[in-house]
Amino acid sequence: MRASKTFYWRLCCGAAAALSVLAFTPLVIPPGRYEPMLAGMPLTLWAGIGIACALVALTYVGARVHPDVEDL
Repeated sequence: MRASKTFYWRLCCGAAAALSVLAFTPLVIPPGRYEPMLAGMPLTLWAGIGIACALVALTYVGARVHPDVEDL
């Protein structure tokens, strides 16, 4: 059980690092543009909201699978 928790913990850490890097790439923040719009807000803002939600979910999962935490 501990080996699988370690694997999932490292997977969560890697995914969080990848999302953090992705948040500042030109894929999410194109230079000098604010279009296209979705529901009156720039798509860049929606991407930031999505990344923030994904990081919150990863934090929850990471707290559940941390190798040093006993099962509840």
